[in-house]
Amino acid sequence: MKQLILGGARSGKSQLAERLAMQSGREVVYIATATVGDAEMESRIGLHRERRPEHWGLVEEPVALAQCLQQQAGELKLLLVDCLTLWLSNLICLEQHGVLRREVDALLQTLPQLPGEVILVSNEVGMGITPMGELSRHFQDELGLLHQRLAAQSDRVVLTVAGLPHVLKPAGTVLALDP
Repeated sequence: MKQLILGGARSGKSQLAERLAMQSGREVVYIATATVGDAEMESRIGLHRERRPEHWGLVEEPVALAQCLQQQAGELKLLLVDCLTLWLSNLICLEQHGVLRREVDALLQTLPQLPGEVILVSNEVGMGITPMGELSRHFQDELGLLHQRLAAQSDRVVLTVAGLPHVLKPAGTVLALDP
């Protein structure tokens, strides 16, 4: 099963993903995409670490997500990726020709072929005003398109608001849009 959990900042999306992972009964590997850039981000990462059970595996991968998923996946495993928002930011900030397209395409090609379960966590950033800056608009557009493509591939999609999960795509349904 592949699940996409979306939500705003501090919406409860990571806690929901962690709870689902705990309830799965599978070996959990937490794939963290964040990098410590300042004290505030270090604090956020610390909060995530404190919540995770000690027996979960941890892989920190800020760029080569598809490759990491391929290496870690297993029939009896659950891979929890937190979060795609930071991963996409990392790719955009690399400013290396073609890396964004290559890594996004690799993720989209890899995801359906993975054994076991995968939970992807990402921020929904397209529900507010259109940003004024070119880089911010580029990021918002890329993330929105990524979410559409992942939602089409996911068995289940959940939007978390104020700690409340809203199922947008129940397992077993077909997405109506073709991104």
